[in-house]
Amino acid sequence: MRSRFSAYATAHYQYILETYTKEKQQGLSVEDLAQSAQGATWFALKVHPTLAASSVDSLVGNLVSSTEDSSIDSTVHADAKVEAVTNAEPISKTNLKSISKPITKPNNAIVEFTAYYFENKSMYQLHETSNFSVEDGKWRYHDGVLHDDCGKIKYGRNLPCVCGSNKKFKQCCATKSR
Repeated sequence: MRSRFSAYATAHYQYILETYTKEKQQGLSVEDLAQSAQGATWFALKVHPTLAASSVDSLVGNLVSSTEDSSIDSTVHADAKVEAVTNAEPISKTNLKSISKPITKPNNAIVEFTAYYFENKSMYQLHETSNFSVEDGKWRYHDGVLHDDCGKIKYGRNLPCVCGSNKKFKQCCATKSR
């Protein structure tokens, strides 16, 4: 997941294409990916506590719902929190449920993240819950659900930077918007 963000930030579109599932690679090209990211400067990533399809509750009895960890975020500088799910349905806006214990036999994983970028001197966020699966022994991105808070955002220049550097935004990533 973080490697895909880094690939977007450094314009390595071939890598992004290669990390899609084979099913989703059909009809995509490096040129399509480059065109969709044109003008964007990706600068920060936060990986949130994991979400899983609610249908997993009926498949695995040891899931525990938790809102206690909802304030925990992992930035690009920390290890991603990925909990695996087995035989889960693809996620949608109607079947998201927070879990606190990992599920064994990791064939699929669900990751929620927020990526921040600049485009035309404005700041945007991409908040997505993504489905990943293992193909040929490697994790691949399959699809995701965009959250309602995606889009252009206003962020105070004196607030801590979204990248987690503990600097003020104006002294850190805001300089990348110029």
